[in-house]
Formats: sequence, C-alpha cells, structure tokens
Amino acid sequence: QVQLVESGGGLVQAGGSLRLSCAASGHTSSMYDMAWFRQAPGKEREFVGAISWGGGVTEYVDAVKGRFAISRDNTRNTMYLQMKSLKSEDTAVYYCASRSPPRSLLLHQYGYWGQGTQVTVSS
Repeated sequence: QVQLVESGGGLVQAGGSLRLSCAASGHTSSMYDMAWFRQAPGKEREFVGAISWGGGVTEYVDAVKGRFAISRDNTRNTMYLQMKSLKSEDTAVYYCASRSPPRSLLLHQYGYWGQGTQVTVSS
C-alpha cells in the first residue's frame, strides 16, 4: 500500500519562502516518479512540477519556474518542494503524487496521492 504524507505547509507572507516535504512508503520498486500538484479554492487541481525517479530530471509549470525547486532524497524516500518569492496566487492545498513505472515527466497522470497540505500566502 503506497502512502504519501505531505508536511511543511503553513502561513507565510508574500515574498517569503516555505519548504514542503513528502514522505513516501510502500512502493514495491525504487523507480517511481514524484510530483507536486496544487488546488486553489474554486479551481481545479493543477500540476506544479515533477522529478524523475533518479532525481536528475525536473519539470515545472511556467508559473513557478525560477521560484520553486523540487528535489528528492531517495535514501529517505522523501521529496521536497522549496518555494521562494511566494505570491498570493500560490495559495492552495499542495498535493504530493507518485507513479511507477517511470514515464515522461511531460505526462501528468499519477496513481498515488497524498492528503495535501495547506499553503497560505498573505499579501
């Protein structure tokens, strides 16, 4: 049973930084892509970014390029989302997702999801 648990959300002022974590367990293979999605109030869930199973390839939505960075520590089965220069429009519930086997990061379909963590950016 794959489990993904997000942490690190909270309230931050515009222009500030925050780091989210996603701890994964239960994957039967070490080769799994991971991604971050977010859902703002009244909007559909959207792709934020993803990282390949080895950590060498990342992909981001244009709105966060240059401000967000995804990394992973496979020794800890944990993925991170470092967010800086936060804007009010970044306010959303952030979800961690994973899938196996690995696929192109340009494909945004994922099979496993966490419960989400709230990020609120005050202006």
